[in-house]
Amino acid sequence: MSKAFTKESDGDDDEDMALPALPSGTRNYITPAGYARLRAEFMTLLDEERPKIVEIVSWAAKNGDRSENGDYLYGKKRLREIDRRLRFLTKRLDIAEVADPSLHYGSDQIFFGATVTYANAKGEERTITIKGIDESDSLNGEVSWVSPIARALLKAREGDEVQLMTPGGVERLEVLEVRYPKPQLG
Repeated sequence: MSKAFTKESDGDDDEDMALPALPSGTRNYITPAGYARLRAEFMTLLDEERPKIVEIVSWAAKNGDRSENGDYLYGKKRLREIDRRLRFLTKRLDIAEVADPSLHYGSDQIFFGATVTYANAKGEERTITIKGIDESDSLNGEVSWVSPIARALLKAREGDEVQLMTPGGVERLEVLEVRYPKPQLG
């Protein structure tokens, strides 16, 4: 069947779906470790994965009929995925603003990079770390600095009470502890 009659998406329309978009007019804050992880992923894709897939596609193309060649078809699809991720990472790394949370070590006020322990009105305690959009992981207690909980907590201090707007109404939270990583020497 001719390729003219098949629908094959380049995937450009879903390019930025991997991570949430930044709110307009804000900066893309990221911790030094988060920046290093994104950069390492970029370099691995560019220097290792992509050349391997290009080699496989080149080899598969030499084997003749491409329409039923699984190595060729999968390789081309994987190349599109890698290229899409590389474009996304390039954009995010270009606008990233690295903010070192260890600069606030010893402070009791909540800023980007803080690890905060808070309690709700029922006395339930929870600990979260405020990180960048590209590095937060809610399963590990990491929230984006633009999330509602982070916005409610930012600039508060230990002992302060903040209000969090939830779908069920306003929830009062008490800040119990604020920690930052120790500065690295050398």
